[in-house]
Amino acid sequence: MALLADGVSALFIDGKFSEGSAGTFPTANPATEEVLGVAADADAQDMGRAIDAARRAFDDTDWSRNTELRVRCIRQLREAMQQHTEELRELTISEVGAPRMLTSMAQLEGPVNDLAFAADTAESYVWNQDLGQAAPMGIPTRRTIAREAVGVVGAITPWNFPHQINLAKLGPALAAGNTIVLKPAPDTPWCAAVLGELIAEHTDIPPGVVNIVTSSDHSVGALLAKDPRVDMISFTGSTATGRSVMSDAAATIKKVFLELGGKSAFVVLDDADLAGACAMAGFTASMHAGQGCAITTRLVVPRAHYDDAVAAAAGTMAGIKPGDPNDPGTVCGPVISARQRDRVQGYLDSAIAEGGTFACGGGRPAGRDVGYFIEPTVIAGLGNDARVAREEIFGPVLTVIAHDGDEDALRIANDSPYGLSGTVFSADADRAARFASRMRVGTVNVNGGVWYSADAPFGGYKQSGNGREMGLAGFEEYLEIKTIATSAS
Repeated sequence: MALLADGVSALFIDGKFSEGSAGTFPTANPATEEVLGVAADADAQDMGRAIDAARRAFDDTDWSRNTELRVRCIRQLREAMQQHTEELRELTISEVGAPRMLTSMAQLEGPVNDLAFAADTAESYVWNQDLGQAAPMGIPTRRTIAREAVGVVGAITPWNFPHQINLAKLGPALAAGNTIVLKPAPDTPWCAAVLGELIAEHTDIPPGVVNIVTSSDHSVGALLAKDPRVDMISFTGSTATGRSVMSDAAATIKKVFLELGGKSAFVVLDDADLAGACAMAGFTASMHAGQGCAITTRLVVPRAHYDDAVAAAAGTMAGIKPGDPNDPGTVCGPVISARQRDRVQGYLDSAIAEGGTFACGGGRPAGRDVGYFIEPTVIAGLGNDARVAREEIFGPVLTVIAHDGDEDALRIANDSPYGLSGTVFSADADRAARFASRMRVGTVNVNGGVWYSADAPFGGYKQSGNGREMGLAGFEEYLEIKTIATSAS
């Protein structure tokens, strides 16, 4: 892809590529610490241009009303990304540190294929619903419910699964008829910038409909929430930043979708296959170095079998060695940056300070002095009040907590400011289903089921966010509802 061939990416505003007014900033390979190249560094003026372009494209073109065009464009983008899969795969491994095996799933191929769901939904969606004739207040009236695009969407995305999250916003937002300004995380600017090139060269998306603004300055993204020209914010990231987004958006009462943090529980009931379930918990916590908001990082197990559970989880995690994400067998690559590695280490240090122990791991792996690697780590000996059990770590860290029966396990699972995801294992399917129904979370894995799918809504309760992404519910987040009453007399 030409824009990245020389190690430089540009802003994509109003259908044109441009330099950033603040110069450039580097993007690096987290496995090697080598600088891959630079990205255009936008300032407030650049963001203003992007918002203005999106506003004009929504107000002055028929994009929001031309469903056939939108469906065609989304399918063109999907096809273009599929044609460039191998180049995108190498980019994702290098910039994100994503294990190669995951690029055939949620790190790349999965979300690209999922664009089909957005296009198909728009094509078959009932945009206008006839409520028939009535006589409210004695006046003969025909009523219609119309569903329309919200307008200009500001999308702010994180670095952990950039393609999945960028496309989970772009796909349905565009399919619903909105225009968009995408502000990706500074850690993974190229994964977003490459979309501009593919859109410009391979789709009929009109100028201004999609704008991509990379910047090293987080305050540039915050302008999207503050600007009255933006009708909606779709944000994925930390709960702390989500609070700021919600606060900034309040000034203009704009619509806000938030997908935030998690501290999800993996609950093993006393009749389950303890070793098998705990091994799965350890594998899950290690995948992509634990950098997933819905990853289950609290393993809640029967007290009578606590030591066996710790041993089973540690046996799995000790065998997962942090490695080169280019290696097809790597499960746990690096964390994204030195800053994130130090943050994870701070949590590990706090576990020891609170009286916990490491059943495996606990720091940087031996022989990995280069790259931002952390050993998969099992923490034992702490309760649900420990810092590592309360706060999102975003590293390959699993805290094992004892429970005294189903009610206690449920109390522990729900005793969290978050409510994003959860898992329950039991030999009794009905018992597991009853337990899952009482978990205060947005997604639940029961006995190994998989909830991730383009047609399944994703989101959380409590401080894990507002609204849903993906599925029909995710598509409808980007719509407004209008009631039209026409005199029938």
